[in-house]
Amino acid sequence: MFSAAEVEQFNRDGYIVARSLATPADYTAIKVIAERDLAAAIPPVEYETDTQYPGAPATKDAPGGSTVRRLLQACARDRSIAAWAVQPAIAGRLQQLLGPAVELSQTHHNCVMTKSPSYSSVTDWHQDIRYWSFERPELISVWLALGREYLENGCLMVLPGSHTLELSAERLDDALFLRPEVDANKPLIAGRHRVELAPGDVLFFHCKLFHAAGHNQTAHTKFSLVFTYHAADNRPLAGTRSAAQPDIRL
Repeated sequence: MFSAAEVEQFNRDGYIVARSLATPADYTAIKVIAERDLAAAIPPVEYETDTQYPGAPATKDAPGGSTVRRLLQACARDRSIAAWAVQPAIAGRLQQLLGPAVELSQTHHNCVMTKSPSYSSVTDWHQDIRYWSFERPELISVWLALGREYLENGCLMVLPGSHTLELSAERLDDALFLRPEVDANKPLIAGRHRVELAPGDVLFFHCKLFHAAGHNQTAHTKFSLVFTYHAADNRPLAGTRSAAQPDIRL
């Protein structure tokens, strides 16, 4: 469970890191599965070229066009991954933040993020809720570092407290990324925080928290396991992608 101070920190900043939450046995076993599935590009996967983000290969035929960005449907890949996602250490903390009944979305995240050394893209400042359709914008993502995450290999950066802001349309571009050239955004971006993680550390962050990530400038692929959760009474909107697959009750 989180302490009262940690819950307060999450509510204020929109994120919190639980250090060494995953055991070495757990994160090592999950990374072995991820490395196996990445080597064979076992579907379903998302490729870097699918994102069209800065630095991604332009087409599948371009150099690096076969670079995988996400190993999708993580819960279905191995029982150990599914078990980790609903374990008491995760469920208890999410119940503190979301309420007594919590569900895992199989549609959003539910993946292993793979950041390649050579062809990883840059992800500009954005909120995950822009992709999702729920009755309330109150979801939390849980990010497990399967290896060390730091600036040089493209760790997440966050804008603390940005989950509480309501921004005018002119501060965002057509894809709802934060526009860095807008004067009103510059102080917000200047307050960015680098979320560096050790293997086994777990980042909990709000779906409205602005975050970004850079290129992987090292020689090794970075692996992160990511799931998204919501209160059971916060339903995905019928007919949207968010309702495409059944949720998993914790």
